[in-house]
Amino acid sequence: MRKLILAAALAALLPSSPARAADPTPETDDQKTLYALGVALSQNVAPFDLSAEELVFLQMGLSDGVLGKEPKVDVMAERENFQKLAQIRQAAAAVKEKDSSKKFLAEAEKADGATKTESGLIYTETKAGDGPSPKATDRVTVHYHGTLTDGTVFDSSKDRGQPATFPLNGVIPCWTEGVQKMKKGGTARLVCPSDIAYGDRGAPPKIKPGATLVFDVELLEIADAGAAEKPPGHP
Repeated sequence: MRKLILAAALAALLPSSPARAADPTPETDDQKTLYALGVALSQNVAPFDLSAEELVFLQMGLSDGVLGKEPKVDVMAERENFQKLAQIRQAAAAVKEKDSSKKFLAEAEKADGATKTESGLIYTETKAGDGPSPKATDRVTVHYHGTLTDGTVFDSSKDRGQPATFPLNGVIPCWTEGVQKMKKGGTARLVCPSDIAYGDRGAPPKIKPGATLVFDVELLEIADAGAAEKPPGHP
């Protein structure tokens, strides 16, 4: 009975056809837990960039597996194709995302006060700071607000109300380079092409492969000690 319930719950999380009826709202504790399980599972398959039609086959496999039905394909033989398919889809998604970011990058480069470096970083000082700039080996404390090119927020210490402290050489290259241009108390905007951000892998589910990222950064402290947190860009 539990298998039947779980299979039905998993099936409800995925479309049975490209057009689906309005989703029910999880209300009971079990329904909320099963819904959360579905979200967690979706993060594991995000690199495959599945269409609605392809999700039907994923739904079929989940249902058959949970119910103990005879698989319709040789699962062991197909296992070696999991990574291959993910890599192919990931590479295609990265190319598409980079192409869609070209116009945004060109406009960002032309913005008042913007400077494009050899790496591709587009740096704009929005408020001058005082004192020395940090070195790559320093630990810094910052507030930051990270968005995608469409304005979607994927990570923000400002929204959390808690600044982040980390070694400057332990984050994405865009940050290591850009924050070294800042001075304490200053603010800047860092526009980071994917090659100096999270590359063709991205950081699913919020950051797609090949994504250009935008960070508004405030440099609060330059120090040698402090509790490190997750690097920027990790929701």
